[in-house]
Amino acid sequence: MILYVDSNWISAYNMIEYMQIRRLAMHIFDYSFLDKGLLPAEIVNLTSTISAFNAISGERKEKNRSVYTELEKIARVQSVKSSNAIEGIITTDVRIKEIVNKNSAPLNHSEREIAGYRDALDEIHSANKQMSMSENMILHIHKVMTEIAGYELSGKYKSEDNLIMEIDENRRRRIRFAPVPAADTKEAMEQMILAYMEARDNPRINQLLLIPCVVLDFLCIHPFSDGNGRVSRLLSIFLLYKSGYDVGKYVSLEEQINEDKEYYYSALQESSIGWHTNENSYFEFIKNFLSVLYHCYKELDKRFSTVNGKRLSKTERIEQTVLNSVLPVSKSEICDILPDVSPTTVEAVLGKMVKTGSIIKLGRARATKYVNADYIS
Repeated sequence: MILYVDSNWISAYNMIEYMQIRRLAMHIFDYSFLDKGLLPAEIVNLTSTISAFNAISGERKEKNRSVYTELEKIARVQSVKSSNAIEGIITTDVRIKEIVNKNSAPLNHSEREIAGYRDALDEIHSANKQMSMSENMILHIHKVMTEIAGYELSGKYKSEDNLIMEIDENRRRRIRFAPVPAADTKEAMEQMILAYMEARDNPRINQLLLIPCVVLDFLCIHPFSDGNGRVSRLLSIFLLYKSGYDVGKYVSLEEQINEDKEYYYSALQESSIGWHTNENSYFEFIKNFLSVLYHCYKELDKRFSTVNGKRLSKTERIEQTVLNSVLPVSKSEICDILPDVSPTTVEAVLGKMVKTGSIIKLGRARATKYVNADYIS
């Protein structure tokens, strides 16, 4: 269990450790290591795959505007639900939809928190081209997100030091991470944004690698008394937009994080070790971010095929499911996507498509998958 607490609540047992951290020099924000070329092969492969997915998605969107509009509606609800759920802010699915679609006013504090995230997310989706990465932008997003809930420090940095603590099974507390002190928060945010701008303008730095580094640093600064996790996810979506990746509009990035939040928190903790002394490694958090993004594109594949196939015949739906899938897809996966179509029909259509050369068969027996021949070429 992770708790975010005010420094005044620290036990005497933890005070020595906390004061040692407080005396450390400020973290140096520098993303130039991304220009060194010494990147793990797994990370390089993931970035290449995601870039290819993004290009194919862009082509689809131009030809299927109505389908992407439908996907956007679904993702919007799931994003608001999941980002708040990660923080323990929940309500029923019925109420989530009513609030997100503005069919009902929020009835309590939790629902006002949910409505605030909706408003901030909507602004990023609709106005990201007019927005630029800055302190004012981040403060504005925090204000939009928290103002409706009556938060006293809405749109303002924390006024007191905060700590990230956890409680074990024996109810004993320990400091998991000590963020930047309140007095140093503004300077840290300024330095982070300047470092981001410098790296952003370096053509040799891949933006997909830069974004998670900035998000990790934001979370280590922990500039707000409340709402840091939710703002970090909004910041991720915004920076993806600025880098040419809009998948977060059509598939919920927040839902993918929530699906495996233990991995997310583990990667966050791993990459924050030694952060104050500039000895941390960003790679574990980068891998988590890229993994989430990769799964977003896989989910976009699946949802596109499902929504696009609503008015097609069974044969056409099978064809479109394979042809529109960026990744190779198996017969069983097609059956999962199209539960009303029999495996026999799926197998027959796949056989015809292989003969015509529109798809290519990969693997054998149970490992057999099919992929659009154009994607192979």
